[in-house]
Amino acid sequence: MKAMKASICVAVTALALSLSVIVPSCAEQDEASRLTQESKQLYRAGKYAAALPLAQRLLAIREKEFGPDDAMVAMPLNDLGTIHYNLGQYAVSEPLYKRSLAIREKTLGPDNAEVASVLSNLGDLYRAEGRFAEAEPLLKRSIAIREKMAGPDDPDNVLALSNLAVLYANQGRYDLAEPLFKRGLAVLEKAHGPNDPEATVLMNNLADVYANRHRYADAERLLKRSIAVTEKAFGPDHPDIAQAQNNLAAVYGRQGRNADAERFFKRSVATFEKTFGPNHPDLADVLDNLAGLYKDNGRYADASALLKRSMAIRAKAGSPS
Repeated sequence: MKAMKASICVAVTALALSLSVIVPSCAEQDEASRLTQESKQLYRAGKYAAALPLAQRLLAIREKEFGPDDAMVAMPLNDLGTIHYNLGQYAVSEPLYKRSLAIREKTLGPDNAEVASVLSNLGDLYRAEGRFAEAEPLLKRSIAIREKMAGPDDPDNVLALSNLAVLYANQGRYDLAEPLFKRGLAVLEKAHGPNDPEATVLMNNLADVYANRHRYADAERLLKRSIAVTEKAFGPDHPDIAQAQNNLAAVYGRQGRNADAERFFKRSVATFEKTFGPNHPDLADVLDNLAGLYKDNGRYADASALLKRSMAIRAKAGSPS
């Protein structure tokens, strides 16, 4: 089982920051304000494909009004990169993040909070692509900027903390990942209470660490809490629920609870397909996990079919297999 990505949390923050750069002054500015609000709402609800054309239109408006290298263009670039990232379109996302980062460093300096946000997003993109050596220094730099500006308990720093922890979990360095996840959860709970939907990604990832350390009861408790919080906030078809269902299935599989594992893997597949369609890289991860369960139970034909589908999805997305 893989540690789940923090992209959803990253995406929500990136889109929320866009609101601070709106300067309504004419019909075109009013349209930009509307596009920002609507894309943020769609993205927060996990409707990434619906948010995409709005974010593209917003970027076009900003580039037309201010030019391609103006500070006002940096946030729409970052937001569009985040949407492509969460749609599994990594090759499209990277140059958008890099453009945003270059503009922000030039206009705001190297130690600005908005620079830290893009560093965290780009670092997590590299992590998702398995480019760990490139990801780690970007994430650490993002954390250092935030801590220098607002101290170690700033809620805005939790995203980079979580992304760095996921990086460590992907490398099997659970002794480094666990305290970062716990620190992030503590900061969010102190700031927003115990039922903050933005904390559910950390719950999922900490549960993955617990599962890899054979603390299955702790993992199951966190995952069920994550599902309940997300469903209350966004309904039953949010991508975070699909991630949690996948993780819960994997926890059951590790304990030999094969019927429960199969049921939740299938739920995760159905939720992802309903939300993202049939060709998203995160869906490929779940298909791999379900194939592994079938293989362990001697269902080789079923496992082979799922693996072939997973490989086709990854090849289409250009993501690592």
